[in-house]
Amino acid sequence: MFELIGSEASYLRSLGVAVSHFYASKALKRTLSQMEHHILFSNILRVMAASEKFLMALEMRLGESVFISHIGEVVLQHCPEFHSLYVPYVTNMMYQEALLNQLLQQNRDFLHSIKKLESDPVCQRQSLKSFLVLPFQRITRIKLILESILKLTESGSDSILNLKKAIEAIHEIVTECNKGVRKMKQIEELVCIEMLLDFGKVKSVPLVVSERFLVRQGPVRQLTAKATYSSRVPFISVYLHLFNDLLIISSKKDQRFTVLDYAKFPTHVHLEHLKTEVLGVPPDSFLLRLSQSQTGRPTAMILVTHTRSDKEAWVTALSSKP
Repeated sequence: MFELIGSEASYLRSLGVAVSHFYASKALKRTLSQMEHHILFSNILRVMAASEKFLMALEMRLGESVFISHIGEVVLQHCPEFHSLYVPYVTNMMYQEALLNQLLQQNRDFLHSIKKLESDPVCQRQSLKSFLVLPFQRITRIKLILESILKLTESGSDSILNLKKAIEAIHEIVTECNKGVRKMKQIEELVCIEMLLDFGKVKSVPLVVSERFLVRQGPVRQLTAKATYSSRVPFISVYLHLFNDLLIISSKKDQRFTVLDYAKFPTHVHLEHLKTEVLGVPPDSFLLRLSQSQTGRPTAMILVTHTRSDKEAWVTALSSKP
């Protein structure tokens, strides 16, 4: 219990450095736009204020009893605010880190200012980045400390129920944080792919859609209809983007993709195994059927992967039912 209070006090001191030394630095602000400053520090002011209130509540309860018999109750009271602050902060960390790396590489004034600030003894040789990751580290550590307290709490104690509820609530926050980060990465990935797709004569489809995420992507070879043993080029290269609800087939050139066809997955996408030896096709082949695609008619194609493991991965992905 003393570890919970002591570590919260240490965390608050470090947040104080992040806010008073970096966030409030006028010299640093002059090197950034208002939007960049917001992305970099997010809602750290409110996170710090929540930590102050939490520490004060813990210390007040300590004054009442050295055993802090109702520690779970104290944590539970602050969980709603923790959830509203930590989830958006951690979710923003992906953009925060990307912006920080970009600024360090491309903004000389920012780099000079940061180096000067980080060299101050108050930082204790810690970088700005180490201060910015503190909130995520803290919410995870609170869960671990509470679990340790639970192990030391007598099973018949009146406080054990609230303690278990507090652990569940903190666990939910950590889970939401992880989901938020994963969701933002998925959206970022969709945006990047959409920028590289050229639908040309094919009717375009919006790629960035809620709940959509990339399952697998990569090049394969399509066996051409005119292929014979004497053909020099029996294959054409195609590229597959498989999402949890959509399959896009493209041709790739210079890091861009010209869309050839697409179909709803898994509704209209079907995979069939082939007797490759009997048909005389490469062993890493499989049949892909589109019962209904953008072209409006059923399509079938024999696709060949570059390796056996690649084939197994595609067969697994295309056979799954999200």
